Amino acid sequence: MARSRRERDRRRSPTAARHADAIRLALMEVAPAGLKKSRLTAVTELSRSQIVRGLAAYHELAGEKGWPPLPWSFKAGYHFCEDAVELEAWERDWAEVKSTQITSVINGILARHARLFPKSRWVAYFSAQMNAVQSSLDMIAHPRNQ
Repeated sequence: MARSRRERDRRRSPTAARHADAIRLALMEVAPAGLKKSRLTAVTELSRSQIVRGLAAYHELAGEKGWPPLPWSFKAGYHFCEDAVELEAWERDWAEVKSTQITSVINGILARHARLFPKSRWVAYFSAQMNAVQSSLDMIAHPRNQ
Protein backbone atom coordinates (compact mmCIF):
# COMPACT_ATOMS: atom_id res chain seq x y z
CA MET A 1 0.00 0.00 0.00
CA ALA A 2 1.40 3.41 -0.98
CA ARG A 3 2.07 5.92 1.74
CA SER A 4 0.50 9.32 1.52
CA ARG A 5 2.72 12.35 1.12
CA ARG A 6 1.82 13.48 4.64
CA GLU A 7 2.93 10.12 6.10
CA ARG A 8 6.27 10.30 4.24
CA ASP A 9 6.83 13.90 5.34
CA ARG A 10 6.11 12.97 8.95
CA ARG A 11 8.63 10.14 8.78
CA ARG A 12 11.35 12.28 7.16
CA SER A 13 12.79 14.83 9.54
CA PRO A 14 13.13 18.47 8.48
CA THR A 15 16.81 18.16 9.38
CA ALA A 16 17.31 15.30 6.90
CA ALA A 17 15.61 17.42 4.22
CA ARG A 18 18.03 20.28 4.96
CA HIS A 19 20.95 17.85 4.70
CA ALA A 20 19.59 16.64 1.34
CA ASP A 21 19.43 20.21 0.10
CA ALA A 22 23.01 20.87 1.28
CA ILE A 23 24.15 17.79 -0.65
CA ARG A 24 22.25 18.95 -3.74
CA LEU A 25 23.81 22.41 -3.58
CA ALA A 26 27.33 21.00 -3.11
CA LEU A 27 26.91 18.71 -6.09
CA MET A 28 25.49 21.53 -8.23
CA GLU A 29 28.71 23.47 -7.65
CA VAL A 30 30.90 20.67 -9.02
CA ALA A 31 28.53 19.30 -11.72
CA PRO A 32 28.98 17.44 -13.97
CA ALA A 33 31.74 15.99 -11.79
CA GLY A 34 30.74 14.30 -8.56
CA LEU A 35 31.94 14.00 -5.00
CA LYS A 36 32.87 10.96 -2.96
CA LYS A 37 31.44 10.71 0.53
CA SER A 38 34.60 12.01 2.23
CA ARG A 39 34.65 15.13 0.02
CA LEU A 40 30.91 15.56 0.47
CA THR A 41 31.37 15.64 4.25
CA ALA A 42 34.15 18.24 3.93
CA VAL A 43 32.29 20.48 1.48
CA THR A 44 28.94 20.41 3.30
CA GLU A 45 30.46 20.30 6.81
CA LEU A 46 28.03 17.51 7.67
CA SER A 47 29.02 14.40 9.62
CA ARG A 48 29.09 10.99 7.94
CA SER A 49 25.79 10.02 9.58
CA GLN A 50 24.20 13.30 8.46
CA ILE A 51 25.41 12.59 4.91
CA VAL A 52 23.82 9.13 5.03
CA ARG A 53 20.48 10.53 6.25
CA GLY A 54 20.73 13.40 3.75
CA LEU A 55 21.31 10.99 0.86
CA ALA A 56 18.29 8.91 1.90
CA ALA A 57 16.18 12.06 2.10
CA TYR A 58 17.56 13.24 -1.26
CA HIS A 59 16.33 10.06 -2.96
CA GLU A 60 12.86 10.57 -1.46
CA LEU A 61 12.73 14.28 -2.26
CA ALA A 62 14.17 14.00 -5.78
CA GLY A 63 10.94 12.63 -7.20
CA GLU A 64 8.78 15.17 -5.41
CA LYS A 65 10.91 18.18 -6.32
CA GLY A 66 12.10 17.16 -9.77
CA TRP A 67 15.75 16.91 -8.72
CA PRO A 68 18.01 14.85 -11.00
CA PRO A 69 18.82 11.22 -10.14
CA LEU A 70 21.84 10.80 -7.89
CA PRO A 71 23.69 7.55 -8.59
CA TRP A 72 27.03 6.59 -7.09
CA SER A 73 30.06 5.21 -8.95
CA PHE A 74 33.63 4.35 -7.95
CA LYS A 75 34.98 6.84 -10.47
CA ALA A 76 32.78 9.90 -9.80
CA GLY A 77 31.27 9.24 -6.38
CA TYR A 78 27.81 10.80 -6.02
CA HIS A 79 26.89 12.75 -9.13
CA PHE A 80 23.89 14.02 -11.03
CA CYS A 81 23.00 11.86 -13.98
CA GLU A 82 20.60 12.17 -16.87
CA ASP A 83 22.16 9.49 -19.07
CA ALA A 84 19.69 6.62 -19.61
CA VAL A 85 22.38 3.97 -20.12
CA GLU A 86 24.28 4.92 -16.95
CA LEU A 87 21.08 5.11 -14.89
CA GLU A 88 19.91 1.72 -16.14
CA ALA A 89 23.27 0.14 -15.26
CA TRP A 90 23.15 1.72 -11.79
CA GLU A 91 19.55 0.52 -11.26
CA ARG A 92 20.48 -3.02 -12.34
CA ASP A 93 23.37 -3.02 -9.85
CA TRP A 94 21.03 -1.75 -7.12
CA ALA A 95 18.49 -4.50 -7.94
CA GLU A 96 21.22 -7.14 -7.76
CA VAL A 97 22.35 -5.94 -4.32
CA LYS A 98 18.77 -5.96 -3.01
CA SER A 99 18.12 -9.39 -4.54
CA THR A 100 21.18 -10.75 -2.74
CA GLN A 101 20.04 -9.20 0.55
CA ILE A 102 16.57 -10.72 0.22
CA THR A 103 18.08 -14.11 -0.66
CA SER A 104 20.04 -13.89 2.61
CA VAL A 105 16.84 -13.17 4.55
CA ILE A 106 15.06 -16.08 2.87
CA ASN A 107 17.91 -18.53 3.51
CA GLY A 108 19.10 -17.22 6.87
CA ILE A 109 15.85 -16.34 8.62
CA LEU A 110 12.77 -17.68 6.88
CA ALA A 111 14.17 -21.14 6.15
CA ARG A 112 14.99 -21.69 9.84
CA HIS A 113 11.59 -20.34 10.88
CA ALA A 114 9.91 -22.69 8.38
CA ARG A 115 11.86 -25.66 9.79
CA LEU A 116 10.67 -24.84 13.32
CA PHE A 117 7.05 -24.20 12.30
CA PRO A 118 6.39 -26.03 9.02
CA LYS A 119 2.61 -25.48 9.15
CA SER A 120 2.74 -21.76 9.92
CA ARG A 121 0.53 -19.72 7.58
CA TRP A 122 2.62 -16.65 8.38
CA VAL A 123 5.87 -18.28 7.27
CA ALA A 124 4.25 -19.59 4.09
CA TYR A 125 2.80 -16.17 3.26
CA PHE A 126 5.98 -14.26 4.10
CA SER A 127 8.17 -16.73 2.18
CA ALA A 128 5.95 -16.49 -0.90
CA GLN A 129 6.05 -12.69 -0.84
CA MET A 130 9.81 -12.51 -0.30
CA ASN A 131 10.41 -15.05 -3.07
CA ALA A 132 8.26 -12.98 -5.45
CA VAL A 133 10.18 -9.79 -4.63
CA GLN A 134 13.52 -11.58 -4.94
CA SER A 135 12.49 -13.04 -8.29
CA SER A 136 11.39 -9.63 -9.59
CA LEU A 137 14.63 -7.99 -8.51
CA ASP A 138 16.62 -10.80 -10.10
CA MET A 139 14.75 -10.29 -13.39
CA ILE A 140 15.55 -6.57 -13.26
CA ALA A 141 19.23 -7.19 -12.51
CA HIS A 142 19.61 -9.95 -15.11
CA PRO A 143 17.07 -9.51 -17.90
CA ARG A 144 16.90 -12.39 -20.37
CA ASN A 145 16.09 -10.21 -23.42
CA GLN A 146 18.73 -7.57 -23.94
